[in-house]
Amino acid sequence: MFQSVVRHRPVSIVEIGNWDAPSPPNDAPGTAAFLSGAGYAGATLPTAAHHALVDLADGLHNGLPGVGAVVLRGLPVGTVPPTPDRPTAPVAKDHVSELTLLTAARILGQPVGYLPEHGGDIVQNICPAAADASRQTSTSSRVTLAFHTETAFHPHRPRFLLLLCLRGDDAAHTTLCSIDDILPAMSAETRTILGEPRFHTRADESFGGGSHSSFLEPMRVLSGDPDHPTLVFDEELTEGIDDPAREALAELAAAISAHHTSVVLQQGDLLAVDNHRCVHGRSPFVARFDGTDRWLQRTFVVSDLSPSAGERVGRIINTTFAA
Repeated sequence: MFQSVVRHRPVSIVEIGNWDAPSPPNDAPGTAAFLSGAGYAGATLPTAAHHALVDLADGLHNGLPGVGAVVLRGLPVGTVPPTPDRPTAPVAKDHVSELTLLTAARILGQPVGYLPEHGGDIVQNICPAAADASRQTSTSSRVTLAFHTETAFHPHRPRFLLLLCLRGDDAAHTTLCSIDDILPAMSAETRTILGEPRFHTRADESFGGGSHSSFLEPMRVLSGDPDHPTLVFDEELTEGIDDPAREALAELAAAISAHHTSVVLQQGDLLAVDNHRCVHGRSPFVARFDGTDRWLQRTFVVSDLSPSAGERVGRIINTTFAA
């Protein structure tokens, strides 16, 4: 009999209060000058926010094991215009939200873009797109976005995923599950199998992959320290190579279903997710496409730019995958 765990451990929410943030740089977000300005702005971030981000990187919250994610609440987002009708649509707005997002990102590491994701934009607008409503992408709305590690298939996947809410939707729950909350809920045999290269996955739809694309090289779902492993999993695209591996994945998925938590993001919330330890997803919601829909901004953060140097131009990672 294996140990039970607490169900639905809530995401840590840190109230920020007032932040006397500097004015955004005059340069465009994603440029070297803007990113430098965001890095310098970190020195002005309230202590509670700075400590929460450092603790996330250390796997802690208030000195105790965290859930692999934290919400900083009450951050400035500037004047928010109508939600764009597609993520890459031109938007006339100030750059307050971009500075907020990238300031947090620079504390955690190095912001990057991925060429297939919105052309490699460092800051991406995440909003419903009518054409994607039923797809397994961040721009969907009608479907449950399945639990996944961000770019689980990628050799240079981000260490952290950051989402800043410009306009919320009460029906849209961001779902989260930390490996620390599900590891005790799985048998020792399952944990051993998940740590072996008996699985493969596909590139996701936004990278030209999806459920009918080619499998990539065999992979481990759990790796590193057996007591505090890295989790790499995509509920839709990761499959076991043999029957025991498929059974282990089913046990993992059941543990995630039983022990996940969720948070509804509201304007000024910044959700930071440790992509090594926490899978995430999203509930369905009704998109209206009238300028009032949910609107997040997203950036990806790696700990070190060096490993991707051969497949990166500036901060844009351009690794390609077979269809």
